[in-house]
Amino acid sequence: QVQLVESGGGLVQAGGSLRLSCVVSGRTFNNYGMGWFRQAPGKEREFVAGISRASGSAYYTDAVKGRFTIARDNAKNTVALQMNSLKPEDTAVYYCAADLRVNPKGVTTNPAAYDYWGQGTQVTVSS
Repeated sequence: QVQLVESGGGLVQAGGSLRLSCVVSGRTFNNYGMGWFRQAPGKEREFVAGISRASGSAYYTDAVKGRFTIARDNAKNTVALQMNSLKPEDTAVYYCAADLRVNPKGVTTNPAAYDYWGQGTQVTVSS
């Protein structure tokens, strides 16, 4: 059984930074692609960023390009999301997810393709 545990959320003022971390246990971490998603109240869960198995590829939704950076450490079974220049519209519950079926260089943006999910961490950006 794969378990994902997020941490690092909180309350920050607009323009500030947060770093989210996700620790993965249960299977060989470098066998799956990793993604970060978010869900704001009343909205659907949306893709934020993803990274391929060997960190060769990263992909971001347009709304966070240039502000967020995803990185993984396969030796520590972790994936992080560094969030800078935060905006009130970034407020949401953030989830990390693992995709066991993506090809080694690929990144999946469809949440339905991900096999395992963390419990989520709240990020609130005040104006």
